[in-house]
Amino acid sequence: MKEQVNILLPKEALFVWNKLTDAIDSLYDVDRIWNKGFGAWKIEYKYRRGGKTLCTFYAKENVANLLITYGKAEREKFEKIKESVSKQLQDIYERTETLHDGKWLWIPLDNEMSVEDIIEMLKIKRRPNRK
Repeated sequence: MKEQVNILLPKEALFVWNKLTDAIDSLYDVDRIWNKGFGAWKIEYKYRRGGKTLCTFYAKENVANLLITYGKAEREKFEKIKESVSKQLQDIYERTETLHDGKWLWIPLDNEMSVEDIIEMLKIKRRPNRK
């Protein structure tokens, strides 16, 4: 399925996808699960451990998104660091409705996205477990 991602995505989105997955791979010892996407999404790539999802990548032709879900405790932690992440990520957080099971943050992977800020957001979900 990795080959499909290379075909589906434009070079800017593929660059961010690869940079982010490389960073996650270096920080986290988690299961990596490739699936067929749902709806219009062609591919789903999930990072998961112990029955909990760290994050999920989605790809379709010319578009890639990262899904991070935050429950109540994670939202409280994010509020404390919110000012330190990019304005774009702050806006996504603020615009995302809080549902009964938390915030589902759909983050577009484009050349303006800060991989470092996304990693900080993932650290709220789970501390890195690789040295």
